[in-house]
Amino acid sequence: MVNSIICGDSATILKSFPSSCIDLTVTSPPYDNLREYLGYSFNFSEIAKELYRVTKEGGVVVWIVNDATVKGNETGTSFKQALFFKSLGFNLHDTMIWNKTKMPENHNRYEQSFEYMFVFSKRKPKTFNGIRDKVNIEAGKVAHASFRDKDGLVKKTSSFNKTKIAAHGLRTNIWAIPPCNSSKDRNGHPAPFPEQLVEDHIKSWSNEGDLVLDPFAGSGTTLKAAKNLNRKYIGIEISSEYCDITKQRIGI
Repeated sequence: MVNSIICGDSATILKSFPSSCIDLTVTSPPYDNLREYLGYSFNFSEIAKELYRVTKEGGVVVWIVNDATVKGNETGTSFKQALFFKSLGFNLHDTMIWNKTKMPENHNRYEQSFEYMFVFSKRKPKTFNGIRDKVNIEAGKVAHASFRDKDGLVKKTSSFNKTKIAAHGLRTNIWAIPPCNSSKDRNGHPAPFPEQLVEDHIKSWSNEGDLVLDPFAGSGTTLKAAKNLNRKYIGIEISSEYCDITKQRIGI
């Protein structure tokens, strides 16, 4: 089962997994009929329940999702799903934003160029390898770090005027990564992840040798990234056509 893709319905396949076996899930479900996925649908609530069961203590689920706009009204599906995950016992560790940077104009409202990346954790995350690539324009200067206390007063930290500012700081939770717009990048799938997006989440929330799951594997980008980063992986995909694409991409 490990280092493979399983062709079938995640709501059924996940029930065969042992409890507390997955370190990290990185996935994006089909949402609000924004894309056609060969006519398939999915049982969100059952899959969410199974994800909670199979996730290890300290494990993380990265759920990348957005909302359709129907007659000028956003569905709010993403928020409903986030609240359901919380009701199962997951912590909403972070609400991250994927800034897609290059999107077509629709001239009807401010251009929507993002998706939510909900980071759910089963208790406190056991792993966080923060990516430090934010360029500090004051690198080399002495830090004058301070914080605002509960009483509203600004107070100095213990490192005030002692530490030099590093060349790179911790990235924020808004990630600017272009989507896959070319047919080559799409690999036969209507809405694939950019590889960098998946790689950065896998680096952040897991370590080498950990087991990474994608229950909506699509064309296999999560599995490919996990393999390249020396993680174990399992994908589940209901479409045999997409399973074949994945097998070709990652050589299984």
